[in-house]
Amino acid sequence: MPTPDILVPPLKGLSSEEIPVLQKQYGKNVFYSEPQRQFYHILIDIVKEPMFILLVVAATLYFILGEAAEGFMMLGATGLVVAISLYQDVKSSNAIKALQQFTQPQVTVVRDGIQITITAEELVPGDIMELEEGMNIPADAVTVQQNDFSVNESVITGESLPVDKDISEGKNILFQGTTINSGKAIAKVTATGNNTELGKLGKAVGMYRPPKTFLQMQIGKFVRNLALFGLLAFAVIFFVNYSIHKEFVTSLLFALTLAMSAIPEEIPVAFSSFMALGAYKMSRFGIISRQSQVVENLGAVTVVCLDKTGTITENKMQVKAVYNFSNNAVNEPTGDNLVIYHAVLASETDPFDAMEKAIWEAYTKNGNGSGKGLAMIHEYPLEGRPPMMTHVYRIDNIVTATAKGAMERIIKVCRLSDTDKKQTEDVAAAFTSKGYRVIAVASAEQKDENFPGQQDDFNWRFEGLLALYDPPKQNIRETFAKFKAAKISIKIITGDHPATTLNIASQAGIDHHQKYLTGDDIIKMTEAELSSAVRGCSIFARMFPDAKLKVVQALKVNGEIVAMTGDGVNDGPALKAADIGIAMGKKGTEIARQAADLVLTDDNLDKIMVAVSEGRKIFSNLKKAVRYIISIHIPIILIASVPLILGWKFPNIFSPVHVIFLEIIMGPTCSIFFEREPVEENLMLQAPRNRMTGLFTRNELLLSIVQGVVIAVCTLILYYYFMHKGSGIDEVRTIVFTTIILSNMFLTFANRSFSQTILHTIRFKNNLAPFVVIISAVFLAGLYYLPPVTNLFELAHISVNAFLICLAVAFAAVMWFEVYKSRVSTKGN
Repeated sequence: MPTPDILVPPLKGLSSEEIPVLQKQYGKNVFYSEPQRQFYHILIDIVKEPMFILLVVAATLYFILGEAAEGFMMLGATGLVVAISLYQDVKSSNAIKALQQFTQPQVTVVRDGIQITITAEELVPGDIMELEEGMNIPADAVTVQQNDFSVNESVITGESLPVDKDISEGKNILFQGTTINSGKAIAKVTATGNNTELGKLGKAVGMYRPPKTFLQMQIGKFVRNLALFGLLAFAVIFFVNYSIHKEFVTSLLFALTLAMSAIPEEIPVAFSSFMALGAYKMSRFGIISRQSQVVENLGAVTVVCLDKTGTITENKMQVKAVYNFSNNAVNEPTGDNLVIYHAVLASETDPFDAMEKAIWEAYTKNGNGSGKGLAMIHEYPLEGRPPMMTHVYRIDNIVTATAKGAMERIIKVCRLSDTDKKQTEDVAAAFTSKGYRVIAVASAEQKDENFPGQQDDFNWRFEGLLALYDPPKQNIRETFAKFKAAKISIKIITGDHPATTLNIASQAGIDHHQKYLTGDDIIKMTEAELSSAVRGCSIFARMFPDAKLKVVQALKVNGEIVAMTGDGVNDGPALKAADIGIAMGKKGTEIARQAADLVLTDDNLDKIMVAVSEGRKIFSNLKKAVRYIISIHIPIILIASVPLILGWKFPNIFSPVHVIFLEIIMGPTCSIFFEREPVEENLMLQAPRNRMTGLFTRNELLLSIVQGVVIAVCTLILYYYFMHKGSGIDEVRTIVFTTIILSNMFLTFANRSFSQTILHTIRFKNNLAPFVVIISAVFLAGLYYLPPVTNLFELAHISVNAFLICLAVAFAAVMWFEVYKSRVSTKGN
């Protein structure tokens, strides 16, 4: 029994000395379609922000009024705001760049005679690279060696059918950006970057920019509405002030105060920071996000669709048993078994598929060598529903075809009698009941090389069945229990036999009630039927790409937020269609990784729950930050407008100096403090959020507004009391300003949770928590005890009693919320 094998002559590739010279000559293998974002681009974006423009206008007005100290203060504040914005933007940009490094396609090359793995951007002309099924070709090249090699060149030619490639002139040319449809090849790089054919055509690979998400659009609309409100309030305050005082510049300055207090510029900054930094933090857990926006959807996932092989199972197959049809016997797998021999002939000589590796292992473990053997003369790739594949050899002057594939397909092409078919199906049922994956094997002989157009049309002889076992992962039950606790449904979508899938699902702890759908069932259903069917079914077996895609689409039509895992070429369409495509980074194909939104570097399914937990935490913390911004902006707006509208004795107690000082406190608080908050204990026991409800519900928004209004009312009461008590404007301003700062500090801690009281959240680990108290205390001390600061802010010294009144009022204005939370919690229990 000769051993099928092909010897490949060694290739040395480029030397270490040549690489730096070529990199200097040709640069990175990167497509440059537009100038890269530089530091000054970030600066220009900041300068165009409304808050920056308002600050510059306010500083100019101060100088016009002859108040140089205030003018310089505003310029200093402008510089500080720019510095904070730069820090947050650069930090987010660096996080995104780090993610892009993680998601760079990897390619195996031969340099100095050894195989190494590099990122695609490090390729240079002359590199020898190894290519295999599912990869995107990373540079223009020519094939040096190939095996059953075909490429989809639609990105270049528009032709959807794959093109066969070999080493002959004209058929050996490979283009960057095209996708390997089948087989393997060794290729030599001929062009990189913009010098490739794709670069010359002006098409960028991987440069797709996704449209804005629902949450991004909602936040944008929310900020625009507040900005319009600020513009309207600006006009009203300017008109009222001017009608009273007839001073244009002063009226404009006070109107600017209100406009500055109304614009929530912290919200977009917080959103981008939370998403980018959240995605970067996940990368440190081995969860690589290809777009930071995907974090938005993670917390909303309601259904996870899982492939069986390599996801639920170990992807470490073994041939457990062999059924020889010729003698109707089930045998132990041995290398001299004819069924295994024919299965080896129907496999790749250098397999990367776990099933083919198992077949080769069974063949070689009894001493069969791997020396020079048979050369394949023709091949029919894996195709059809269900699939099969065929290899053709010349053995002892006889053309021998061998095939392996799904039992249903092989039985059909072998034209078994009803009795033989029943006998074979009974054996297969016994295998699948044990969770074994079953494949069938067939052979055929003919005298000449006049091959049929379709592999089905050989004169096939049924050889038998192979039973392969791929055990479930050890922690799979615990992982699925976490999904169940988080109210996330699990669907298994696999190409395996239904009985095999049901057995593995039972071992993994998935409730299925012996109910399943096949790919053929899916394709026959109408949209309405499928939409109903996917609700009550957890097992989808004998699935093919079109059927997988239809299931994902049907789940989305039902309003589910779908995460889909995959590792193969055929998973690409479903991964793209899912709300979150998740690729296996270790054993997955390049096309699956490029189609996915998340890549799990170690193929550990438990990482999906880590990702969902991080997604929920990030979204929850973003809500806390935005609700904090809303609550603290409201008292500033009302204190700047209500006294003027009501005609109080001191109508304009705040100026731009005071508002920008508060903005400098609020900005870092919302985007740095809340971003570091840990996940709340009960967050993973709640149902996923409804993505289409946006950032918060009407009741949540109302509660945040009430928080702000209560702070405003309490502060205005103090304002009114001390004003009528006979205090001067500087003292009243100090009372109000102190109360706002203290309220801000209390609000920061109160908003750490909207369900658990501060007695519980004080135990949350956030390294910045002590600094909030310390910085607030330092700010207040500086305002009281540094004369230049006191004069600049036009404040006055207040008594200890007055300070304690401010402290008590600020505490009451915020901490009523703790009583509310405890009562709601008690009712809920």
